[in-house]
Amino acid sequence: MRRTTLLLAALLGLVAAMPQAAERPAASWVVDPAAPGDNLPPVGRSLFDQIFATTRDGQAAVVPPFPFTALVARLEAELARDPASPLPPVKPVLIPLGRSLQRTAAAPDYFAFPRLVIAVDGEPAAHSPYLLKDRLYLGYQEKSAVLEVISYNEAAGRFEFQLVKDYRAGSRPRVFYANRSLCFACHQNGAPIFSRALWDETNANPQVAALLAASGGDFHGIPPNRGVDVPYAIDLATRRANGYALTQRLWGEGCGNGDLASRRCRAGLFAAALRHALSDGQPWPADTTFTATVAARLGVETKRLWPGGLAIGSADLPNRNPLHALKAWPAERRQRIAYSEVAAPFDPLLRRPPQGIWQAGQSDALPTLVGGLAGFISAADRRRLEAALAGLADTPQLPIELPCRIAGAKPAGPWSLTCGSPGGALAEGTLSAQGGRLGRLSLPDGSALSHLDLAASGQAMPSERHYALRHKGRTPYTAAGEAIVRLRFLRGGDDGSAGRIILDIRQDMLAVNRKIAAIFENGAGASLFGPGPFPRQALLAALIGGLGGPNTASCCDTARPLPPPQLEAIPGGSALLAGDPVARSLHAFYPYCATCHQSAESFPPNFLSGSASEVAAKLRHCAPRLYVRLAMADLPADRRAKTPMPPESMLPAFGTEAGDWQASPTRQTLLAQVGNWLREENHPPPDPGQLLAGGYEALRPCLPAP
Repeated sequence: MRRTTLLLAALLGLVAAMPQAAERPAASWVVDPAAPGDNLPPVGRSLFDQIFATTRDGQAAVVPPFPFTALVARLEAELARDPASPLPPVKPVLIPLGRSLQRTAAAPDYFAFPRLVIAVDGEPAAHSPYLLKDRLYLGYQEKSAVLEVISYNEAAGRFEFQLVKDYRAGSRPRVFYANRSLCFACHQNGAPIFSRALWDETNANPQVAALLAASGGDFHGIPPNRGVDVPYAIDLATRRANGYALTQRLWGEGCGNGDLASRRCRAGLFAAALRHALSDGQPWPADTTFTATVAARLGVETKRLWPGGLAIGSADLPNRNPLHALKAWPAERRQRIAYSEVAAPFDPLLRRPPQGIWQAGQSDALPTLVGGLAGFISAADRRRLEAALAGLADTPQLPIELPCRIAGAKPAGPWSLTCGSPGGALAEGTLSAQGGRLGRLSLPDGSALSHLDLAASGQAMPSERHYALRHKGRTPYTAAGEAIVRLRFLRGGDDGSAGRIILDIRQDMLAVNRKIAAIFENGAGASLFGPGPFPRQALLAALIGGLGGPNTASCCDTARPLPPPQLEAIPGGSALLAGDPVARSLHAFYPYCATCHQSAESFPPNFLSGSASEVAAKLRHCAPRLYVRLAMADLPADRRAKTPMPPESMLPAFGTEAGDWQASPTRQTLLAQVGNWLREENHPPPDPGQLLAGGYEALRPCLPAP
């Protein structure tokens, strides 16, 4: 027994002495919500600025048209309608009881003046230089006369956040860039956000739609009754938009810092993105060149830079039905206002976990990157590229021959074909003298196409007929990015039951790769394939122009002059910045609250703007809400009625984390000061539960009524 005990102790000691497995490195955020970047664009401008640039009083200005219907019409003029969809290219929804900063602006008449939200998910019109698809989002609250704008800045590789003030009849709208720190508190991936299904805040909810219709409000051309098709489209657009940051990060840094190998890696990625766009996203088995030049390089560099991978921020908010307990919409103001409350689990300020981790070794890592880059190639760009490739006279063609079984004996058809080869090619469909359709076409390179239309072309011969192929209105492409330009049908056999088809495949990627190599070698290659945001317009212009195609439209070259980007000045200055003798008790609020609450905006309340006496009055007026938000850090996350302030996603910007902030003397000082103000009003010792007994929205607002 003793021997067994000693042996067991020795084994346990050996285990304890063994080196523990290294902890897996933490993933790095693609976009760190605590590091939003400069408020003004570091380079380039937003799409919103470029579209609405004009001249006013002889000066460059950004002037969105009024009313809102005119603004939407202006956007639609830049977009192509999808003939296969009944939906417009600008998707609108109504959100009377939402989660935006403007959610209480229309109180208590939420249903007469809902927030209007639009997203652009349509492709550009043939004449338009602007790629707006998934890149422009607007929120409009009529009662506050404010437009909230999120639109892409291609040169900077990021979304910009803007506000349009005084957007009302008889006024001159003023356009400002917004406080990105404030925006990132909710938009934690630096991109648009939207609810998950069933989108019950929107007019897709029958209860919401009925109350909107009953209000008699004017919704600027947006019908109050709406199915889930439009919010679903917006949901998809925001998810795609949130992928841009990953695409830009990997393009700019994933291949390396700009040496020859990193430029070759980006050139290979560009070619892969073009192949993906031409083939409509068909999976392509990487060849040895791509594997060695791109995949291997990305694997080495990304593991060096981000050993734990890249954490991808989420665009999704949990679905929220603000009317889930509603029996009848109340007539009393206070009861109506209570419905605007947003409980902590639904608050966009809540820190969201990543939607996934990108790592080079994953099976979907490269398809995600290549597909993301292909999303920067518009349908109009693709049409110009296809036209340029079709105009080349020296591109070789590769024939693929398939033996067929044929049913249908009449010389003029129709004939039913089943064709295949031992190599894995397969074609099935019907033909006649005039045309036909291939229901299915598979090729050994992984190509898989369906519903290919055939039209007779060229001179018909008794033994051979030629057909041009179309897929969704364009020449079909293989997974390798090669155009299937012609099908030749040859009947044979004594009874006509056998024959063959020959597919003529134009090897367009040979021409594309040659031109990319030429761009790589010329003087512009170092910058076009260097680190930084993906230079979509310049690369496409160099490629398509070099192939002899039409020049690609450029938004930045054709835009009218733009005024300097502006931030809105804080009215009356700041108590601290102005050097006013602010009372000592107020100083502690600035380091943690000023980022969001020292502004020109009343949403969120700007209680730290103004003179010392104004700030003191606002803080005291806000005391009940301040106490609740500060005290929430003392409760476990599942017991919080509201999210704590400052938002936990922003705490790293202040050099702290949730646990440290909860225990910090600074928070205790702030809590004690607010508690003293409440006691001076003859309050009992403040308690969050008692303060919230009537609901958060029943508490005194932070700003006194004007």
